[in-house]
Amino acid sequence: MPYDLELDRVVKEIREAQAKTVCIQLADGLKPAAKEIQQRIVEETGATVLIWAESLYGACDTPDLRHLHIDMLIQFGHSEWKGLVI
Repeated sequence: MPYDLELDRVVKEIREAQAKTVCIQLADGLKPAAKEIQQRIVEETGATVLIWAESLYGACDTPDLRHLHIDMLIQFGHSEWKGLVI
């Protein structure tokens, strides 16, 4: 994978938050790696990981996921950005 997605950091944040259901949102160019990212997170945290399949146009493009009852949304893009925990 050509990008450093900081998956060690992602796993640490999920564990620290004790998140049970996580949604990952990926820039279109990163979507081919979605299954690999999902599998690693599941293996290392035991969390349920949902993949948001719609396009991502930047950090301000945060979907309304309240109906999914997730513990954490993780956005993966091509630029560094501090995420949010919901």
